[in-house]
Amino acid sequence: MTLQWIDSHCHLDAPEFALDRLAVLQRAQAQGVVACVMPAVQAQDFAPLAELAGTTGQPYALGIHPLYVPQAQDADLVLLEQHLQAALALNAEGVASDPRLVAVGEIGLDFWVPRLCEPALREKQYFFYHAQLKLAKAYDLPVILHVRKSADELLKGLRQQRVSGGIAHAFNGSEQQAQQFINLGFALGFGGAMTFERALQLRHLATTLPLAAIVLETDAPDMPPHWLYRTHSQRQSEGLSQGRNEPCELPQIAAVLAQLRGDSVASVATATLRNTQRVLPRLSLNPTVSPNVC
Repeated sequence: MTLQWIDSHCHLDAPEFALDRLAVLQRAQAQGVVACVMPAVQAQDFAPLAELAGTTGQPYALGIHPLYVPQAQDADLVLLEQHLQAALALNAEGVASDPRLVAVGEIGLDFWVPRLCEPALREKQYFFYHAQLKLAKAYDLPVILHVRKSADELLKGLRQQRVSGGIAHAFNGSEQQAQQFINLGFALGFGGAMTFERALQLRHLATTLPLAAIVLETDAPDMPPHWLYRTHSQRQSEGLSQGRNEPCELPQIAAVLAQLRGDSVASVATATLRNTQRVLPRLSLNPTVSPNVC
């Protein structure tokens, strides 16, 4: 039996995939990736992403990423709520009009980029983060969180707005922070960064956290695993481009996780599939996810 996987974070709508998006998805499916959760990053992408989800059969999330907060407007939050309302509206048969919508995301806080730490933008990040948490709570949707030097502040917001769990994407915090996210109903996303031997803290977390708390992701086209990564000097001297990450890399990333933990790849596949479905329960409405694993 072919192992099945869910890529819990994949930007298939990115321009890097414009020329071969269907082939990228076919390569992923050939490797057993049954679904790629596609989070939005800005308001202008909401409608195109929903359309892409419909044409490709993939689940998606809608939200305003903290890196896009500087140009975001209050009207974007109004548009977000309109899209959530439309997707969740029930038809005459009592079925949501767009069952592929699974979460609010990608939202969060980023205190790694220097300009986003300036007082005005810091406050604007807080405003958009809390506003989107309120929408997620109002519409009973989980959230997909961007966590970069912001775990404690994100946790503070989650205690104020008790949303129905979700995923802390690309988590790289402390064990204590990890446990707090887990206690609030979140799973932690692990991807290509974990494959680098120098990522000691991240690999320690991947080894010691309960497998029930882990979901897998690629963040494609970004965060390439070590076998795709090219250093700056390689790119300069050898004329190489940075290796584009793809969802088809997910099983090999999972194999690294299995090796670190001393688990079988099959057990990692089963657990991470169930974990993703647990924290994103609307995935059960998606026909891309085989009924025998829901």
